[in-house]
Amino acid sequence: QVQLVESGGGLVQAGGSLRLSCAASGTIFSIDAMGWYRQAPGKQRELVVKITSGGSRNTADSVKGRFTISRDNAKNTVYLQMNSLLPEDTAVYYCNADLRVRVWDIIRAYWGQGTQVTVSS
Repeated sequence: QVQLVESGGGLVQAGGSLRLSCAASGTIFSIDAMGWYRQAPGKQRELVVKITSGGSRNTADSVKGRFTISRDNAKNTVYLQMNSLLPEDTAVYYCNADLRVRVWDIIRAYWGQGTQVTVSS
């Protein structure tokens, strides 16, 4: 069983910072990309930022210059440093990992349970 466990959400004032963490555990052969998505009330889930095992990043325009993703491949962990937070960043943030459980498996997407980030104005 693969588990993605997130931590670090909470309530912060506009302009503040939060750091999210997500650790993948269980039977894992390899992880391709890891990243973060978010879903605000009444909206679809959207990509925030993603990082491949080689370090390439795909970042949503809305968070460029404010959010930074990093990854510790040895720990199967990804971090999201969020600075200069805005009320519109309020959402449930979901960790995502595209991984292969065993060497012969195809790459599948796994998700964390989500962590709430609330930014007050």
